[in-house]
Amino acid sequence: MKEFIQEFEQLELGKCTKKPSLSKYTTYRVGGIADCMVYPKNIDALIETCKLIKKYHLSYKVVGKGSNLLFSDTPYHGVIIKLDAFDKVSFYEHKVRVGAGFSLVRLASMAAKKSLTGLEFASGIPGTVGGAIFMNAGAYKSDMGYIVQSIKVLTPDLKVITLTNQELAFHYRTSFLQKHPNYICLEAVLRLQKGKKEAIETVMRERRERRKESQPLEYPSAGSVFRNPENALPAGKLIEDLGLKGLQKGGAQVSKKHANFIINYQNAQARDIHDLILFVQDAIKEHYGIHLKIEQEFVNWETKV
Repeated sequence: MKEFIQEFEQLELGKCTKKPSLSKYTTYRVGGIADCMVYPKNIDALIETCKLIKKYHLSYKVVGKGSNLLFSDTPYHGVIIKLDAFDKVSFYEHKVRVGAGFSLVRLASMAAKKSLTGLEFASGIPGTVGGAIFMNAGAYKSDMGYIVQSIKVLTPDLKVITLTNQELAFHYRTSFLQKHPNYICLEAVLRLQKGKKEAIETVMRERRERRKESQPLEYPSAGSVFRNPENALPAGKLIEDLGLKGLQKGGAQVSKKHANFIINYQNAQARDIHDLILFVQDAIKEHYGIHLKIEQEFVNWETKV
């Protein structure tokens, strides 16, 4: 790792932070110490960074705003890549070209100001554009799959190519990128529609108020823990009906406000959150015979879910 950091800095590929605490970079506010975190300054720098990672046989993880990740408490021996510099955005007619590191919430707000509709669902999703495409993030019966026209990616053999919406195989909370995590999203072209600014902003404002009333936004969390199962009640309703609201393990708690949220209630460790998620999953399976799929990604754990 020392050699990697030294060469990264000598080549002036971007900013490098040594031994960052991942708790500062995830919305759960938990996680161990990473060996280093790098911020490549552009695509060429990212390619060179990936070459160095291969050269020194290092593990790596691309992280956006950490809003759907649960890192373990143990040290992450590898490189965390942040694409914060990939933040260019340009609107033309009813389309927008935007970097993978751009804030989804900010983009939704900008689109509304330009009287463009289609991103209202994203106004409360605290992730980056790249992370949202990876997860096919969505809400209010819409998701990224409805608006992504194409994306530019860096392939595992370090080629920059374009993937179309059809090639991205968007389905409920999944995409081609989830099944091929060695592809790195660089930027996207989104297709929106002309709308009325006041109507768009009204919808976003009403949904913002609804989130405040129904979600535990005052505590660190990573949003919905489980995907809603097909042909069954929503995950939150199943958990609530089983009487698991308010259940605690260490500093983690099943939210009393919304049962499909697990919150960092009181200085939780990652292990507390991890064990509570699996406990709830097992309880639902045992009682209802339903296997709830975990929406969040476990990183640096021995347990695979």
